[in-house]
Amino acid sequence: MYDVTQNFPTSERYGLIDQLKRSANSIIANIAESQGRYSYNDKIRVLYQSRGEIFETRSHLKVAHGLGYLPDEEFKKLDKDYEGLVIGLNTYIQYLSKSRTK
Repeated sequence: MYDVTQNFPTSERYGLIDQLKRSANSIIANIAESQGRYSYNDKIRVLYQSRGEIFETRSHLKVAHGLGYLPDEEFKKLDKDYEGLVIGLNTYIQYLSKSRTK
């Protein structure tokens, strides 16, 4: 997100730029935090938070695209990448959910 927002207007520094960076960083931080959790339920809870941050990031990217800060191709690539991340995270959550019942 640091590279993506580099050319956004400076007027967005404390708005959209900050929100994008925070939500994108929270995705990574929550996934990392989940690895330090002991119980399956706790891991899953933190991963759901990360999943929510993915949707928040995608929403901010849509706003940036709508405002003309992101070209169509860049927006489509980023949105597809985050969609893939959701799919991977959902798969991991399902795996953990099945593992906790064994």
